[in-house]
Amino acid sequence: MNYNFDERIIRTGTGSVKWDHSEELFGEKEMIPMWVADMDFRAPQPVIDALKEKVEHGIFGYSKGSQAYLEAVSSWMNERFDWRVETDWITHSPGVVPALNLIVQAFTKPGDGVIIQHPVYYPFTKVVEMNGRTLLSNPLKEEDGRYVMDFEDLEEKARKGAKLIILSSPHNPVGRVWSREELNRLGEICLKHGVLIAADEVHADLIMPGHRHIPLASLSEALSERTITCTAPSKTFNLAGLQTSNIIIANQELRVKFRKALEQNFMGSINTFGMVAAESAYRYGGDWLSQLISYIYENYTYAKDYISRHMEDLKVYPLEGTYLLWIDCRKHGLSAKELERLVHKEAKVAFNQGYGFGEGGEGFIRMNIACPRSTLIEGLERLKKAFSGKKESLS
Repeated sequence: MNYNFDERIIRTGTGSVKWDHSEELFGEKEMIPMWVADMDFRAPQPVIDALKEKVEHGIFGYSKGSQAYLEAVSSWMNERFDWRVETDWITHSPGVVPALNLIVQAFTKPGDGVIIQHPVYYPFTKVVEMNGRTLLSNPLKEEDGRYVMDFEDLEEKARKGAKLIILSSPHNPVGRVWSREELNRLGEICLKHGVLIAADEVHADLIMPGHRHIPLASLSEALSERTITCTAPSKTFNLAGLQTSNIIIANQELRVKFRKALEQNFMGSINTFGMVAAESAYRYGGDWLSQLISYIYENYTYAKDYISRHMEDLKVYPLEGTYLLWIDCRKHGLSAKELERLVHKEAKVAFNQGYGFGEGGEGFIRMNIACPRSTLIEGLERLKKAFSGKKESLS
């Protein structure tokens, strides 16, 4: 079937974090929310139908994860990424961030070093620091207009005794889809120095034309044995509120330890509706996803062209994966608070501010473009007006 991603669906009054809490979080009414990473599109129709069927069944007891659900996840990984995943490798978590938190607790001790690559999704920093571990930043660097890893710095941090690295792949917020060569080099460093890898691959399915996501654990048996891969249908099919993620661990010892951490935190049961939705999405959502990616890519090219024509002092970084634009506003010379005030108070568009992603993020904004084109256009026009007004006041 053909899906209508242009349809504007009213989300206010539904308890939506994105739409019902913008005033509370950003201090302005009538804002266009283009921040938190969920989409303003309905889930695939087969998912909605499967959930309706479950509702009609009428019993919503505890669930443990059906074999059909596990087989759907396994088949998806094999068909999409040519990665053979055994069903007994798959466990679950209410989300990728809770899984990362459990990984830090289960596989490191207070004071141990954990590497993350700034600027990066801000919960990475929180799960390290709130658990009393030592944050080791391996900042990304810019080369030829795109971000790359600093492998020399990474090896230095690994050599100093880091126990774990949390990898964002594809990277949120800079939009990189790491190449096979980059992943191999990172993997070699981690294997050489005994660093466990937690790979957050929650955006793995949202890859723009011309790029290909490679699961780190699929590169070699050695990396498979030292990688915990965190995936979910949440970003792919807009199912974040169903709180279901797939944690893939080939190494039995690591898998047992992770499952023990789940039980210790009383997180052993899977969300009943999440399990049903995930199975349906992985079995029947491929066509919806293909149409979605085409739409998001058109949104990206529209936004990039609009900004280059009307806001030439802003730079949009290449979007290889995710639906999140990383936009450099530093040419305007605004402080972090001035930039925040401009986009929130004057443009009245809610963005994630770059400083929240840590080192290297100040002066940037992250823009969620998984919305109908009309919403995107309205947000861009508001942004243009605010930046034009600021420029005129300075001239």
